Amino acid sequence: MLFSSYTFIIIFLPLLIIAYYIIPEKLRNALLLAASLAFYAWGGPSYLLVMLGSILINYVSGLAVDGLSERPSAKRWAVILTVVLNLSLLGYYKYTDFFIENINWITGLDIPLRHIILPLGISFYTFQGMSYVFDISRGKGKVLKNPLRLALYISFFPQLIAGPIVRYETIAPQLEHRNVDTAVLNDAIFRFVRGLTKKVLLANMIGEYAGICFAEGAGSLTLVSSWAGAIAYTLQIYFDFSGYSDMAIGLGAIFGFSFPENFDHPYCAQSITEFWRRWHISLGTWFRDYVYIPLGGNRKGKLRQFLNIIVVWFLTGFWHGASWNFVIWGLYYALILVLEKSVILKYKEKIPVFFRHIYTIILIVIGFVIFNSPSLSFSSSYISRMFDLTYGRSTWASELIHIFREYGVVILAGCIFSTPVADRILSLIKEKTSASSYEVIKSVIMTVLFLACFMRLVVSSYNPFIYFRF
Repeated sequence: MLFSSYTFIIIFLPLLIIAYYIIPEKLRNALLLAASLAFYAWGGPSYLLVMLGSILINYVSGLAVDGLSERPSAKRWAVILTVVLNLSLLGYYKYTDFFIENINWITGLDIPLRHIILPLGISFYTFQGMSYVFDISRGKGKVLKNPLRLALYISFFPQLIAGPIVRYETIAPQLEHRNVDTAVLNDAIFRFVRGLTKKVLLANMIGEYAGICFAEGAGSLTLVSSWAGAIAYTLQIYFDFSGYSDMAIGLGAIFGFSFPENFDHPYCAQSITEFWRRWHISLGTWFRDYVYIPLGGNRKGKLRQFLNIIVVWFLTGFWHGASWNFVIWGLYYALILVLEKSVILKYKEKIPVFFRHIYTIILIVIGFVIFNSPSLSFSSSYISRMFDLTYGRSTWASELIHIFREYGVVILAGCIFSTPVADRILSLIKEKTSASSYEVIKSVIMTVLFLACFMRLVVSSYNPFIYFRF
């Protein structure tokens, strides 16, 4: 069930909000848990048991780790076992066919593929479950004796399918008690509508052109159309994923939960290092705190730091999917980050801001071509066409005119609204008007955007969500 679907917007969410605020507070967690399980079962009922199995693994592991708090060595082994069990579950569903394909390629065997369907959100809820056990082990959260509270933490529907990855230490107090006033509720609904607007009016519309370019492949693309398609996908994935995160944060706030920010205008970055501090923040901090720092971080010399970066980014790429393209994508960023930390960032302040920004955007766009390609040969051909100054030169002008006529407005809007311009406009309105007038203006904006999104959903059947495949 997509957040941008009629079923969710018209039926599921309104009924849940009404029920949540009319029942006694002590029953609200149970209601949210039941709603979350129903939400997940709607998209894949056969895999509800997989998620419940993950919850059980981490519930028992949390009790074991807490019970072994006075025995460090035994506690360490309990944590290791937890990691093995969680990654085994994730590995079976996500990577079995990948490993079989590579074993067949290396050995010449013909082991049949299993064609295992990937359960929705398994990459996200697996990491949340491990976060719970890690935080218990570090003394950053109390063990949950009530399994239903842990089940709510892991399965809570706003962040279940695609994050943000909410750390247990962040949300633990909110599982016990939450308050929502009218101002918070209004802001939460506005945040949801803002995310819906990103998804429906920007990501979906820009994505139509990106889909055409990547479906055609490099063979029929020129320098102009290949760059246009790559830029379109770069905008699509940002508005798709950050829109989902906005909707998740808004939905969490409606029910009294405060989720961490997941995006901070990443395309305003002036280096790849800065970009990854702004993009998918919850995943980056998860790998930083649970992998990079335990490996030694930057505390054991430059060579060890660079090795740790390579390990983290290999795992980051592999986490995204069972494909060598994702591995190469991760190592691509590892190489750039190592170069930046060893050489480039030393001279950053000497480089004009414009060129720092262009350098960053070009590398990001190339990275997303690798990310979105079905194979290494496809990404290689596509990137080659992006720098081919000869092929189809006579059609460049007509292609630019066509792209501008068909998609120019929405791509330009995407470029503008990937910056903080909307936030600054709202801040300016807030400064220049009274509090009551500002709320009226914000309500009008929210209503207009919601109606525009609804009308777009009525006339268009194109409503994918990129991160569902992870």
